[in-house]
Amino acid sequence: MPQLIYQVDAFTDRPFSGNPAGVCILPEPAGEGWMQNTAREMNLTETAFLVKQKDGYDLRWFTPAVEVDMCGHATLASSHILYENSLLPRSEKARFHTKSGLLTASCTAEGIELDFPATPAEPCPVPDGMAAALKAPILFMGKSRFDYLVETDSEKSVRSLEPDMSILKKFGVRGVMVTAASDLPEYDFVSRFFAPGAGINEDPVTGSAHCCLGPFWGERLGKQVMRAFQASARGGSMQVRLHGDRVLLTGKAVTVLRCELIIS
Repeated sequence: MPQLIYQVDAFTDRPFSGNPAGVCILPEPAGEGWMQNTAREMNLTETAFLVKQKDGYDLRWFTPAVEVDMCGHATLASSHILYENSLLPRSEKARFHTKSGLLTASCTAEGIELDFPATPAEPCPVPDGMAAALKAPILFMGKSRFDYLVETDSEKSVRSLEPDMSILKKFGVRGVMVTAASDLPEYDFVSRFFAPGAGINEDPVTGSAHCCLGPFWGERLGKQVMRAFQASARGGSMQVRLHGDRVLLTGKAVTVLRCELIIS
């Protein structure tokens, strides 16, 4: 039987912007090889695979190259599909069982709010080659559970980055996020995210990175609620709210494709 797959642009209210994710709701668990091949065929930054359970959904995320432990935009995309197709009432919280524990999503007036664990960065030495790879000032260097965090001197530096991916690929982390305070009054900070080691040179909008960026900028700005913009070519934005050891990310999403996979 053909398998339905959706493509959703996440962290945006406009098609052809934000971060595209595949969403595949399976009738039963599938093998890792099949999911990896499907994600490779979709060739998006992430494809999410869901299986219904009594108390929510099992959720796994695959890039074209590897399975990842946490992904914000594909979780937003998955929630969007569940609500849009009336698979879940908008008044009900979506519950996802993942490799990062239980994650939830709720409909709000501003969009869909994701409840994720905070992954704060601890200061660390600048790795050999990082300065050469980024070719930008490094004001702070940190490392979270998944990634390196680099604060640079300005939004202009973030937007003009042309990093050496061959060097970034060697650092042995999921990715490298580079951030600075925003020059625009509607945003508090900007960032970009590079993950060549996971098969993604630049991720358009990275929800999970904001589980690190939120605590970082919350401490610096003295804020619990912030607006963030990820300055990739596609661009995308979200609200970031700190809540103890959790980070609440609110964004919108748009379905752009619905297709059938006819190969079992």
